[in-house]
Amino acid sequence: MDKDRIAGSAKDFAGKVESTVGDMAGDAKTQAEGRAREAAGAVQNLYGQAK
Repeated sequence: MDKDRIAGSAKDFAGKVESTVGDMAGDAKTQAEGRAREAAGAVQNLYGQAK
């Protein structure tokens, strides 16, 4: 498995967790940062798949 796919999946998962914590806490900043990290992870995972 490619290191970009592994790192991308990890970022995607961490972003989902962070976004969920932001949802539960009602913290828009944490929620937005989580969604951004999730998107970055998804892009990195797709890049790793394309390689």
